[in-house]
Amino acid sequence: MALDWFNRIGPSKGEYLIEKAALIYTALTSIAIIVLFNQMDHPLEMLMERVCIVLCTFGCILIYRKYPCKVTAFLRVGFQLSLLSYWYPDTYEFNRLLPNLDHLFAEAEQTIFGFQPAYWFQRVFPQLWISEPLNMGYFSYYPLIAAVICWHYVKRFDLFEKIAFVIASSFFMYYIIYMVLPVAGPQFYFPAIGDENVLAGVFPSMGDYFNFHPELLRGAEHGQGFFYSLVEGSQAVGERPTAAFPSSHVGISTIIMMMGWRSSKKLALYMLPFYILLCIATVYIQAHYLIDVFAGWISGYLLYVLTSWMFRKLTINSEGK
Repeated sequence: MALDWFNRIGPSKGEYLIEKAALIYTALTSIAIIVLFNQMDHPLEMLMERVCIVLCTFGCILIYRKYPCKVTAFLRVGFQLSLLSYWYPDTYEFNRLLPNLDHLFAEAEQTIFGFQPAYWFQRVFPQLWISEPLNMGYFSYYPLIAAVICWHYVKRFDLFEKIAFVIASSFFMYYIIYMVLPVAGPQFYFPAIGDENVLAGVFPSMGDYFNFHPELLRGAEHGQGFFYSLVEGSQAVGERPTAAFPSSHVGISTIIMMMGWRSSKKLALYMLPFYILLCIATVYIQAHYLIDVFAGWISGYLLYVLTSWMFRKLTINSEGK
């Protein structure tokens, strides 16, 4: 049945659960900024940005209350999801204050596998016909999220709010981990310590190095096609030395696949090739250590279970009032 875009629907009495999760996250990080005010690089600017986010959140709610329909409902949810790309580099502003831990993860990788998979993968397979599909898979991360959101908006609007809440809440939980676990990942760490150390299995501690060196240094060259350029360009703009463990790319895409499978197996099968390529690509482009991928699979499943349970409990409590 066609979606009735502008048909009036029952207005929400308050915030959507995704908005409540976002407001809680905003409040918690604002408190952290105030506590760490003198240690942070631009705390006043960060606080003002949060004020703007809160005002825009309530602005979206007011628009919906004025004209409650599926379009304005999408506006409310879409605004919060669009902010996820803002909240990601924001984690760097917190974890840069802590000593870097990449040496521990590189040592663990060396102990488990006997070498560095993220270092050798693209060097052994630099061919364009391998590089391009993997970069395409990595670049499909946000399109996969958008596809699941939009599919539920059009086909299963009754699940739309739940899907959005599960995705956003999972992101927020990953971001909290990244704030207190400063792991930059091999694409930052390997160029910083040099090839000679990687090849010798020597992984020095970088201390506060990434606090003062957030730039992404150029690593190994591999097949440079269209999707390679897209990934390189997006990383040059938004990448920071943060968020390596566990891999949220793997974790969130795992959650996306699980939600897609439960709602439409056909949708999940369409997404499956991109999901597989994405998981492999996180190591290939050196965004993550291989252990980050395993942690992403485990954490993705656990967060899906946790956030689904949270949505169920909060919805029941809200309806019971």
